[in-house]
Amino acid sequence: MARAILIVLDSVGCGGAEDAAAYGDTGADTLGHIAEACAEGRGDRDGLRSGPLHIPNLARLGLSHACEASTGKPLAGVTRSDAPQGQYGYGVEISQGKDTPSGHWEIAGCPVPFKWGYFTALESSFPSDLVAAIIREGALPGILGNKHASGTAVIDKLAEEHIRTGKPICYTSVDSVLQIAAHEEHFGLERLYDLCKKARVLVDPLRIGRVIARPFVGTAETGFTRTGNRKDFSIPPPDETILDRLAAKGRPIVTVGKIGDIFAHRNTGEEIKPFGNAAMWAAALEAFARLPDGGFCFVNLVDFDTEYGHRRDIPGYAAALEAFDRDLPKLEALLRPGDLAVITADHGNDPSWPGTDHTREHVPILGFGPAVPAREIGRRASFADIAATLSEWLGVGTVGPGRPW
Repeated sequence: MARAILIVLDSVGCGGAEDAAAYGDTGADTLGHIAEACAEGRGDRDGLRSGPLHIPNLARLGLSHACEASTGKPLAGVTRSDAPQGQYGYGVEISQGKDTPSGHWEIAGCPVPFKWGYFTALESSFPSDLVAAIIREGALPGILGNKHASGTAVIDKLAEEHIRTGKPICYTSVDSVLQIAAHEEHFGLERLYDLCKKARVLVDPLRIGRVIARPFVGTAETGFTRTGNRKDFSIPPPDETILDRLAAKGRPIVTVGKIGDIFAHRNTGEEIKPFGNAAMWAAALEAFARLPDGGFCFVNLVDFDTEYGHRRDIPGYAAALEAFDRDLPKLEALLRPGDLAVITADHGNDPSWPGTDHTREHVPILGFGPAVPAREIGRRASFADIAATLSEWLGVGTVGPGRPW
């Protein structure tokens, strides 16, 4: 019986979204601009990487072809395979927004049928009654932040005041999100989680997608660092996903990274959540190696987004892509004759783009396996085509409104 693994390279978009203008993202192209920067020397960093973007394994599977189909341009400096060995194309998001839940839910076969709520004001972002309720329910002396902000920047700016006053740092972005940062030792990790659970209930009427606990450690002398104990408190998908269908059929499921949080832990099977791309990829390979026949492994590699996209770090992003590419043959070696592997993304986060937020983009789609015929799959009208293809491959019927390729 076939197995499948789905790998989301968080934020690795490939440009060209037709409705990008509505999001202020006309011209954004995460992969394209990273490749251009590397080809021009703007992706170099001493001791980290240099030269053109080196991703021969992804290129061999058809990544440059997928990007060219999306934008009309191949990846600058990346050797273009004459005969790609995988199935390659790109996906168009039909859900509104450019956020993590929308992208992942649609990939899993459940496009978002409603408009998310957002905190649009750049300063004093949260309604006064919500702030009052958070303070009351959390027995807090107050909150700090209350604005749109980069997480690392707002923690660096407000951490000392947070420790002195006991007030958590609350901030948001263009995503449908309320983020709460607090010091693991001075505020307490479990107390932070409990506060986020209460905030989750408070923002439900506003249709806010996620409340995110952002714990950090450190001192003013050593600097402050976010830890791997982040936890997302999401609303559940509004309809069936591939995870639901597989669980109903009794299939083994393993989810790696923040997949459990994104799907509100609904039918997410064995959840594995190490910290950092390298640890998550190692865990994914180990989980897939022991995955029984008929099983499904769903992986999110978040560092592309959190560590490099939001921080507008082109050399770091390029190095992370190259590291993933180097390790890709380890997965290929684990694939059995009936297996299908799919690599995609949930949105863009162009590190050359103004600001620090996600970008509205197409996403690349690569499919491969020992018995998977290499071919172009073209433009997919919804990310939901991914779930439709995987569910059909696994023999549980077509999940969601997408069309298998």
